[in-house]
Formats: sequence, structure tokens, C-alpha cells
Amino acid sequence: MTARADVIFVNGTVFDGRRLLAPGTDVAVRGETIVAVGPDALGLRDAHTEVVDLDGGLLQPGFVDAHIHPIEGGLERMRCDLSVGATSDDYLSIIRDYAVAHPDEPWIRGGGWQLAAFPGGIPPLDALDAAVPDRPVFLANRDHHGAWVNSRALELAGIDAHTPDPADGRIERFADGRPNGVLQEGARELVTPFMPADTADDEYAALLSAQAYLHSLGVTGWQDAIVGNYGSHTDTGDVYRRAADNGDLTATVRAALWWDRERGLDQLDELVARRAALHDNPRFSAASVKVMQDGIPENQTAAMIDPYLDPSGCRCGTPSTGHSYIDPADLRRYVTALDAADFQVHVHAIGDRAVREALDALEAARTENGRADGGPSNRHHIAHVQIVHPDDVPRFARIDAAVNMQALWATFDPQMVELNLPILGDERAAWQYPFAALERAGARLGAGSDWPVTTPDPWQALHVAVNRRLPASDPDFNPRAFFAEQALTLETALAAYTSGSAHLNGQDDAGRLAPGFAADLVVLDRDPFAAPADEIHLTRTRQTWVRGRRLYDAPAHDREFDLTSSTSLT
Repeated sequence: MTARADVIFVNGTVFDGRRLLAPGTDVAVRGETIVAVGPDALGLRDAHTEVVDLDGGLLQPGFVDAHIHPIEGGLERMRCDLSVGATSDDYLSIIRDYAVAHPDEPWIRGGGWQLAAFPGGIPPLDALDAAVPDRPVFLANRDHHGAWVNSRALELAGIDAHTPDPADGRIERFADGRPNGVLQEGARELVTPFMPADTADDEYAALLSAQAYLHSLGVTGWQDAIVGNYGSHTDTGDVYRRAADNGDLTATVRAALWWDRERGLDQLDELVARRAALHDNPRFSAASVKVMQDGIPENQTAAMIDPYLDPSGCRCGTPSTGHSYIDPADLRRYVTALDAADFQVHVHAIGDRAVREALDALEAARTENGRADGGPSNRHHIAHVQIVHPDDVPRFARIDAAVNMQALWATFDPQMVELNLPILGDERAAWQYPFAALERAGARLGAGSDWPVTTPDPWQALHVAVNRRLPASDPDFNPRAFFAEQALTLETALAAYTSGSAHLNGQDDAGRLAPGFAADLVVLDRDPFAAPADEIHLTRTRQTWVRGRRLYDAPAHDREFDLTSSTSLT
């Protein structure tokens, strides 16, 4: 047994990444590693051991966010950040104030607006023109599948009534065909080439800002869901590598390299070379590839088996089934080739057809290459899984395709009620976010936030995973549970966000509190298992430890435990 511990955590509850342990369990750490969990821990104390008082709170593994865009999130926090608003008036006020405060910026950039704040999800062009008449504006919506631009931006890009829609997107228009200032999906890229490119220093500052924020929420590792040239964003792999080599990257990060859907298998050798170039630092690797198979239902770009309904609820007008961005036959070939090249495949699939196409592709890879999950390279996963046909639920476990869930979205918020439900209909509405059905069928669960699409605070997502509704204090609160039969237990949901996501990320030494595992730990201000379920969202991080180093300490709790007053030692 290790002779002594550097840190011992006592006087609280312990969740080990899979289950809640018996009351009074203590945890000991030496260096970067957990060395004891249970009654042996206190025997490792000596005069130099720091003893941390959990004060009745919970100790758990660090959160691992399996789908996040932290550099984008950091950039938005540094720019015109609309995520702090909720209404059209809020957004316009923030935009005006930002433009006044930054008179030398050639473009007003940022994002975070909610579609539900505007009728039909379409913000007004004239109001944006009035707010910023002198410079171009590009503001991504909260899900980053659309953008609100002003007339100056449209003019610079040469977009007018005669500009055709790109194959993978749509220019929203007035009745006379003129663009109305909203660009969906690939149509955004008609404007982005005219915007100033983010510099490597901009992205480095954004990464460090985002990392500090995420540590304050208990996040100790993540998978960056797009690292590559995509839209207005450049490949940030070298930014991560620089931070890792400088010792500034304290989180453990896996990059999902971007799959350019226009280039097919011609890019595979480049991706292999890029992985090798980025792969020699323990803090950062590039072993995953991100494939985006469809869009979102709000703008009818999510790929559906059956057509969307008209917003009035009927099958009228021109039927649409959304977009499969990659032909399903090609997707099967690409995924099979990526699997054979030892890449993990990370698929964005939201509509039921996209989910089925992703499962078909992963099944084809398993069949062709004859490989099961024996290592981190082929732990394939499907992100978002919003609408899943019941026939496809058991397939996840059968082919070992993990579910990368964004649980915060499983709620009757205004965007769901006003924009999704009318075009999905009652039957398909009930197929959304079937997390409990997937878990009962044996699927692996991981979890992520998709920040800056939504908050990176895991406890907000965990609240919805368990309650299937937002907290009562949220302005978008709806008392009706979102298909309550799909609720997860807190133990299951928390396991998904810790050991589940660590498994997806290939962090086989993290996500658990057990001897030999990395000392990535979070001290919480309470035991959420002991409180009512409708208070889960109130849980806050007191301390975050990464590899045995305390990297975040909430000011009110910057103290050590007095062993002489402890009742946990009896």
C-alpha cells in the first residue's frame, strides 16, 4: 500500500462514477492518482496530508463533456454574447450596446439568440439594420445552424433575390424573394469568407477562458466536436497543441477532426497525417472524426423518414424530409474506411432518418472490419439522437453505437412547443430523446452540452435528464414533463456524464473514483441524491481537482477540514 496520501477527502458522500457509495466513504490521493477509496484512506494520513472537508456534500469524478465547442464558446463570451438575453428586445439592446462600445470592430460578430424569441424563428432584418446601420453583422443562433445578418453583410456577400440556395442550406426570404437576413445551415458560408479570420492568438485566449469557465463547473475533460476548417472557423488543432505543449491545457481533450462532406475519401490520408501530428501529448489527441449527417428540425433540415407537417399540422404544401448531407451509401463507405483506419466516428444525427443512416453506417463498419469495442479507437457514437424511430432503439446496443446525449434539450421549452411539435406531429414527438428506452435496451450513454448552443453547466442538463422539464425558476419553464417515461435516474445520468463520457473519450484511467484512476475530482456544495429531484439544478461546484491539483476553489469554501472536530472518523 502507498505509504501516505497527499490529500484525503472526508465527511461527505461519494459517487464513484457508476454508483453512490456507502455513507462515510473517504478518498485518498497521492500525486496524480487515487490510492484508496473507503476505510483504508485515513490510514494514509500523515502530518503533511491535506484533509478536505466535504461538509456533507458530494465527491464525484470530474465531468467529461462528450460534445462541446469550447473555443467557439470562449469567442462568443469575448464578443457580442446574446446568450445572456431571452427576448428580441434583449438581443437588440445587447447588439446596440456592443456596437457602441466597439466602434473600431469592422464586423459585429457573436451569437446565442434563441429561435423561439422571434415569430417562426426568423428575427427581423430591419431591426438589425437599425441597430447597426454602418457595419456588417453576423450573429449565430444558439444552435449554430443559422445566422442573423444585416443588409450590409448581405451586400458584401452579393446575396440578393437572384442568389440560389446552396445544396446544404437555405436563404430565408421575403415574399418577393429578397433575403430577409436569416441564413440556414450551408447558406451561412456565403457570408463567412468575407468576415475577418480569427487569429491563433484570439483562439488561444478563447480556449484558456473557456477552460477556466469549464473547470469552475467541474468539467475536467471534453471532446471538441469540430476541429477543422468549417464555416468561419479554422482548424484549432494547433491551438490545442500549443496549449498542451506550454502546459496551459489542464483538461484532457480529444479532438473530433472535421469530415468535409464535399471531399469524400480523398481526405482520409490527410486526416491520418493530422492525427499523427497532434497525437504526442497526453493532454490532447485527435483520434476522432466528426461527420455531420443532417441539420435540425426547427428549420426542417433534420433528415426525416416521413415528411414534415405544415406548421398548421397538415401534410400540405411542398413535402420536405430534410437533408441527408451525405448520401447513405457513401456514408457507409466513409465510416467503414474511418473505422479501418482506427478513427473513432462521431456522427451528428438528429432526425430519425439520419439516426438510421448513422446506425446503418456503423453496422456496415462492424460487419466489414469485424471489430468490436476493444479499445478507444472504435468507440463510435451518435450525438444528439433527438428523434429515434422505435425500431432503431435496440440497434444501438447490438452494434455498440454509444448515445452521446444532450439532455438539456428534452423539455417542452418554447422552441420545442412552437417550432418542433407542429411539424413533427404527435407520434414522432413522442420519439424524441428516448434516453430511458435506449438505456433499458443496453445502449452505452455518454453526455455533453454542445456549448455554446446551450449552457455547459452539467447540473442543468442533469436536472432535465431526471425531471424532463426545466427548473421552475427558468423563464422557459413548462410544468408538463417531456415524455416522463424517458426520464433517467440521477445515478444513471451522472454516470453518463462521468464514466460514460470518459469511456467515449478513451480516458480509461478517468471517470471513476477507484484506486489507480486519475485524481480528476469535483467537490460539490451538497449531496443532490439526498435532495428533492426538483432541486438538482441548484448543485454547485466548490472545488475542481485535475490530476491531483486543485484548479478551482469557490472563494467561500477556501478552507481545510479540522480533523479534531470530525464525526466521520468514529
